Amino acid sequence: MRCTDNRRYRLAAIAAAGMLLFCSCGSKTYELEHPYDVYGTQIHYESLQPEGETATDSLSYFAKDLCTAEDVSISIPAALDSAAQAAGVFHLNEQTVTYSKNIYKKLYPASTTKILTAYTALKHANLTDIVTVSAQAANQAGDSSVCGLKAGDSLSLEELLYGLLLESGNDAAVAIAEHVSGSSEAFASLMNEEAAALGATHSHFSNPHGLHDDEHYTCVYDLYLMLNAALQDEKFQTIVSAHSHHAVYKDAGGNQVTQEWETTDKFLNGEVNPPDGVRVIGGKTGTTNAAGYCLALYSQNAAGEPVISIVLKADSSENLYGLMGELMQR
Repeated sequence: MRCTDNRRYRLAAIAAAGMLLFCSCGSKTYELEHPYDVYGTQIHYESLQPEGETATDSLSYFAKDLCTAEDVSISIPAALDSAAQAAGVFHLNEQTVTYSKNIYKKLYPASTTKILTAYTALKHANLTDIVTVSAQAANQAGDSSVCGLKAGDSLSLEELLYGLLLESGNDAAVAIAEHVSGSSEAFASLMNEEAAALGATHSHFSNPHGLHDDEHYTCVYDLYLMLNAALQDEKFQTIVSAHSHHAVYKDAGGNQVTQEWETTDKFLNGEVNPPDGVRVIGGKTGTTNAAGYCLALYSQNAAGEPVISIVLKADSSENLYGLMGELMQR
C-alpha cells in the first residue's frame, strides 16, 4: 500500500473501534458532536484544523500532566526495600518518578480505598447534604475502624468525610455510599467507573471502605492517580491535612452529639517525625491482615515541591513509616 492508503486504513480502524463505544443500545441512540468519517484520511482531518495548526498540534494526551514510569527498582537501603511489597515516589511538578518498586502489581489497598470513596462522593454529592445513618452503616464489625456513628444519626456529608478520612470510619464509608448510590454495591460500581476514567486499569473495588475482598485490589500507580485527582479538590486537601476535627451532629432523637476525630497518620499526629525539611500535608493509612500496612501520602520536599509517596503491604507499622521517611527524601 501507498503511505496515504496506510493512513486511511489506520484511521478507519481507529474510528470503527471508537464508534463501537457510541452505538445504539436498545432504545437509546447516542449522537456524536464531531463524528469521525470512517473513510476520511489524515489529510482530511488536518484540513479541519485552524490555519497554521496541524491535527497533532491540537491533540490532548491523557497523561500529559501525569507521572509515568517503567516498573523498575531504584537503589534504597536493602532492609527498607524489602519491608514492603510495592512503593513509589511521584514528583508532581516535574512529572517524574524517583522510586519505583512493583508499582503496577495488584495488591489489597485496605483503607487507602477511602481516597477513591471521598473523590467519588465529592463528584456526585454536595458537602451540605444531610445524611441519615442507617442501621447497616452503623453496624460495622466490632474489630474494624469506625468513627462511632449510631443508627438514626444525621450529619452533613462534609462531617462524614472527616470521619472517613481522619478516623478512617467504615461506618462513615457505608453511610456515604448509601447516600450517593443507595447501597455499597452500587457505589462500588460508581467507584470503578471513576477509577477507570482516571486510567486506573489495575484496580477493582467491591466496597467503599477497603475491608478485605479477593476482588478488591489496586496498585501503587493507580493509587497515585486517584490521590492526585482527589487533591485537585480543595475540600479534600483541607480534610486530609487536618490533625483532628470537632464533629457536631444530631442523633435519632434530635439531640446534639459531639465527637473528636483524629487522623490515623502518624506523621500528622506527631507519633513519627518526618525527615528534616519535609512537610507532610496529608494522606490516608490502611491496614488489614491481607493488605499489610499501607500509606498514601502527600508532602512537600525540602525544595517546597509537591510529592506523592505510596507504600503498599509493608510488614509492620514501624517499617512502613521508616520506609516512607526514606522515600520522602528521594
